Amino acid sequence: MNSIESQPPEWEPVLATDPELKDVLSELSSLEPIFHRPDLGSLRSDFEQMTTEDFWETGASGRRYSRKFVLDVLEERASVPPPDVWETSDLHCRRLGEDTYLLTYTLLQEKARLTRRSTIWQSTPRGWKIVYHQGTVVQDA
Repeated sequence: MNSIESQPPEWEPVLATDPELKDVLSELSSLEPIFHRPDLGSLRSDFEQMTTEDFWETGASGRRYSRKFVLDVLEERASVPPPDVWETSDLHCRRLGEDTYLLTYTLLQEKARLTRRSTIWQSTPRGWKIVYHQGTVVQDA
């Protein structure tokens, strides 16, 4: 079995959001996919506001990226925005701590690139902030 689609069902985790987190799931779902929402901002200062000072991410390549690197890439990308057609599904939320939550979901980009995403969010007096993000490619056209 070397295909994601052919894996046995028992390999799949049971993903269910606690009903008490329904409102948190709704709020966080409206913020994803991160950095692909021009309505939430497209300037470096907007992206800085969305992330904690110690934010970092692991890209689909497996490389780790610092906040500064991610902000530099986002700033460059925003100067000439590419077409960005996406669809999220399978959103689940789990509480990790008092004000910290894990949101996982599947992202389909350009109807061809399928990734599994996870974002750790922190609720702060200034709104939601991203602590960590990871994307793993499932299928790439």
